[in-house]
Amino acid sequence: MQKRAMTRLFILLALVALLSTGCAKKAAQEDPQATDGGQAVEETQMQEQQVSAVEEQQVSDVVASETEPAMMEAETLARKLSRIYFDFDQYVLTKAAQDTLYANAQILKAAPPLKILVEGHCDERGSDEYNLALGEKRAIATKNYLISLGVPANQLGAISYGEEVPLVVGDGEEAWSKNRRAEFTLQR
Repeated sequence: MQKRAMTRLFILLALVALLSTGCAKKAAQEDPQATDGGQAVEETQMQEQQVSAVEEQQVSDVVASETEPAMMEAETLARKLSRIYFDFDQYVLTKAAQDTLYANAQILKAAPPLKILVEGHCDERGSDEYNLALGEKRAIATKNYLISLGVPANQLGAISYGEEVPLVVGDGEEAWSKNRRAEFTLQR
């Protein structure tokens, strides 16, 4: 669906460029000496500018209507990507994480225009600096594994939030285990 929307967008932009060029040439070919005074030329140029402005607005409206569904589709696809979890103080991918990433890679490879940010997260134990570094290692390990599965590198970004964005607030292993994760969000 996104490919079709991108094709339509390209065609619309090409039409705008063509129409703009066509109007400019037409105005340039007019000879003010051949008309009755130049007032007719000015009126013609004003009419062409008004038509051009209306055409540009129509194209802009169509582009917006084409882009909106594409963005909604991208958000829907991004929500299909499953988060993965890490063991305490680790950034090595578990077998369960690898299986989840394999499924995520299939979605990403099927939607190449989809740009995803891999977010690395940690539980609250450890210093802020340590958790930011660990979250970054988790995000990069996740990103690199997806690349090894055939996802284009330019489709992925990586960021660490350390312990700053917990999924579950609370003390204890049950909460901490859910906060040691990598998540996937749409890059904007």
